[in-house]
Amino acid sequence: MTSTDVASSMFERIGGRATIDALVDRFYDRMDSLPEAKIVRAMHAADLGLIRDVLKRYLTEWTGGPRLYTPEKGHPRLRQRHFGFAIGDAERDAWMLCMRGALEETVADAAARQDLDKALSGLADWMRNRP
Repeated sequence: MTSTDVASSMFERIGGRATIDALVDRFYDRMDSLPEAKIVRAMHAADLGLIRDVLKRYLTEWTGGPRLYTPEKGHPRLRQRHFGFAIGDAERDAWMLCMRGALEETVADAAARQDLDKALSGLADWMRNRP
């Protein structure tokens, strides 16, 4: 591993914008189709088009890519933005089920996939706002 490899952002490690776009699309496709995801799907609008775009911009920036989220939306304030939704273990687990499946389908590098899964799991845990 070179020093450049160590300094690479997660965005670069997973393949950039094309991978983020595919990841988010597969994530929401899974949310739309998996019975186990019904609990989190119900928290979303019927049309997932807008939220797909928001998550693509957020994950692009969150993984170290171009700043596509904060110039328009400001600080993410994720917990505050999700406060109106009851998020407990079941919701977190359903969200992660969709995300893990999407990661498997879209992120070829196993080490990067594992690192991203760990980071997203921590984020999902942090989003819980009820026991």
